Amino acid sequence: MDHQEIWRAIDALAAENGLSASGLARKAGLDPTAFNPSKRVGPDGRSRWPSTESIAKILAATETGMDAFASLITGQPALPRQSGRAMVGRRIPLIGLAQAGSAGYFDDGGYPVGGGWDEISLPDIADPNAYALEISGDSMEPVFRDGDFVIVSPSAPIRRGDRVVVRTKEGEVMAKELVRQSAKRIELASLNPAHPSYAFDLPDVTWMHRIVWASQ
Repeated sequence: MDHQEIWRAIDALAAENGLSASGLARKAGLDPTAFNPSKRVGPDGRSRWPSTESIAKILAATETGMDAFASLITGQPALPRQSGRAMVGRRIPLIGLAQAGSAGYFDDGGYPVGGGWDEISLPDIADPNAYALEISGDSMEPVFRDGDFVIVSPSAPIRRGDRVVVRTKEGEVMAKELVRQSAKRIELASLNPAHPSYAFDLPDVTWMHRIVWASQ
């Protein structure tokens, strides 16, 4: 966990509540400038941590639990909330990470097709084309472990630092973290430092989708 991840989680919490960072601070009774970029670094240029008091106040103001905030820290959105009602799940395709590289599971746009998969019932995701992948291997430890399920949304916007699933023109499918994307290349990192990072020219990538939920 680092400074950037905590500040990104605060920004994501604000966005999920239809607020700017300053709007979130104001809603929590904090100085509206509490989360400004200038407050995220000290006079010496070093990154600063937000105070535990400010985090406690924004969680209380948005009625967000610590588990949901922890999900935001790892790059996943808090689970959708339905006012006063239990969350309704739906069944979505479950595809093994090894299977995902085979023909017949996705169309050219990266949407799941066919019926040669299992299904799983998990918290509802707005994207009607969402699907679940079962992680295999240890390249995403300690965030995602072998056997974990992740929900992937083809329609979710992707930004630097998000956990993503990428399929290459060679048919290889991998779950990584997006380090950087330019007009010509994308750079991906394995969360497990024992595994290598990757860089691809955009024409060599068939699709890239964002991981929006995990089963931990």
